[in-house]
Amino acid sequence: MWPRSVRATHRERTRVLPGDELIPEPIGTVTHAITIRRPAREVWPWLAQMGAGNRAGWYSYDIIDNGRFRSAARIVEELQHIAVGTLFPALPGATDGFHVLHFETRRSLVLGWRPAPNALPIMTWAFVLEAVSEGTTRLVVRARAARGYPFYGLPPSIGMPFVRFGHFIMQRRQLLGIASRAESRHSTGNNTTRSEAA
Repeated sequence: MWPRSVRATHRERTRVLPGDELIPEPIGTVTHAITIRRPAREVWPWLAQMGAGNRAGWYSYDIIDNGRFRSAARIVEELQHIAVGTLFPALPGATDGFHVLHFETRRSLVLGWRPAPNALPIMTWAFVLEAVSEGTTRLVVRARAARGYPFYGLPPSIGMPFVRFGHFIMQRRQLLGIASRAESRHSTGNNTTRSEAA
């Protein structure tokens, strides 16, 4: 089987997505996408429960972003109820991370990173679900950085390529992880324990 592509189309890279309005003049934007052989209603629960620590994980490289705990392989029912302001911790034990800025169930989820409470986001991370055909969904993911984004202490001209490379590696793994979980016949159910989801 050929490796699955996470490359967004030209239209996906250039069109307006939910959350773009929160950073109208970004200093950097990256967009990736993957086709998932499941309807949006079966993909959405995997997005709703993301986050490190006591959430389901990021479905990426768990050794890096989930404290070596494996991301959940099942839907965790108690993590399905989100609201604007819900925290998706970036790392286990973290008290900061990505907050829900906007969402439309089964359609879009916009996360953001704020330097302080009630401040404007310095980064947004949008997950958009669109029907391709009956039973098939396109998941488009876009990250945008605003002025003031901390490039690990590096000037933007040096930090941006570094961040783009790292983001691609982690984002690709995450998209593949979401797709494989959503497409698995054994991925649904509410009998997941919190330890399985750590």
